[in-house]
Amino acid sequence: MTVTVNLQEAKTQLSRLVDQAAKGQEFIIAKAGKPMVRVVPIHAPTVERTLGFLAGQGIVRADVKAVFAGDIVVEFEAPR
Repeated sequence: MTVTVNLQEAKTQLSRLVDQAAKGQEFIIAKAGKPMVRVVPIHAPTVERTLGFLAGQGIVRADVKAVFAGDIVVEFEAPR
């Protein structure tokens, strides 16, 4: 069942109405009794992430911090 809310009520109750819409309840906002817009939840598409997709593609040596130690010090101690 779709609920119809007048514009003034929608203004004062927007936060509550948005929370309800996010939970799946659609509603219509009307002006002077005439339906103007329908508010529906947005269902974000799920993104599948593959962990380890670069496994075995490169080598990180144990001394990587030592190689860039000078650059790291400069970046953190540089005046801004």
